[in-house]
Amino acid sequence: MSQSFDIAVIGATGTVGETIVQILEERDFPIGELYLLASAESAGSSVPYRGKNVRVREVDAFEFGKVNIAFFAAGPAVTRSYAARAAAAGCAVIDLSGGLPVDQAPNVVPEVNGALLATLARPLQVACPSPSAAALALVLSPLRDLLKIERVSVTACLAVSSQGREGVTELARQTAELLNVRPLEPRIFDRQMAFNLLAQVGVPDADGHVPLEKRLVSELRELLSLPLIKVGVSCIQVPVFFGDSLSVSVQTAEAFDLAAVNAALESADGIELVEAGDYPTPVGDAVGQDAVYVGRLRHGIDDVCELNFWATSDNVRKGAALNAVQVAELLIKDVA
Repeated sequence: MSQSFDIAVIGATGTVGETIVQILEERDFPIGELYLLASAESAGSSVPYRGKNVRVREVDAFEFGKVNIAFFAAGPAVTRSYAARAAAAGCAVIDLSGGLPVDQAPNVVPEVNGALLATLARPLQVACPSPSAAALALVLSPLRDLLKIERVSVTACLAVSSQGREGVTELARQTAELLNVRPLEPRIFDRQMAFNLLAQVGVPDADGHVPLEKRLVSELRELLSLPLIKVGVSCIQVPVFFGDSLSVSVQTAEAFDLAAVNAALESADGIELVEAGDYPTPVGDAVGQDAVYVGRLRHGIDDVCELNFWATSDNVRKGAALNAVQVAELLIKDVA
């Protein structure tokens, strides 16, 4: 008889938390009891699951000994407040917030370094990287043995859903106000987001780097097991509801065969390679899908050691929720 697992989702009323519940149902994850948890302000609401509305409970009063796996899909402060309690109760922790140090909860993308899970102590504590780092690592992973990568430069165009449901609501509100010729008062963002591009996402440090840029660099090095690789990152906020896009340039130590790069990506799990002459977009291709879409692969204009490409994926679904559920699937693989 197959085994079932009791699951908790913390941050269940957020965009990522709701999507985790949706994907658990879609992939028929063997759930015994499902507990949906959130702050006191969100407790009492409900989230649909298998034809029913499951009531959301307050996380502060929850006994983690009731569950086998807890998905932490709220902010870093929530993870830091409750993850230790969950682990002490024998519950596996899958953190999507970046709230735990890497030596405590290493980052895992199943298609890239899923084998790492077998080496970790139980109860397992593991992290899911930022959606942009997950997407970029997924594309670069099948190229590690093919290219001698020296440097990666990326401009990450982040959808407003990277700021949670509030970001989505804010873009919709700003768009409506502008289209109706009403005065615009920015709230979540520090200036107009609708029909605009914002050159930084978050508060920069003394050197001008925002936390998300530094996080992407460290996560990419960790996921690819390339601690010395040079990475240049600029994160910008774009007026797109869902779907992050990456403009990437990879500098290699020697010339490479572009056809071999295409072949490696075409055969890799989790990647949809768009044929030459076409390119993917978040709205037309990636949103709601379970793959990273890659296109516009080309050499540098005057450098045969340079690879340029464009990638896009659903930041909430593929970059966060699906990655977390796939980690859980690997975790239970040997005991279900």
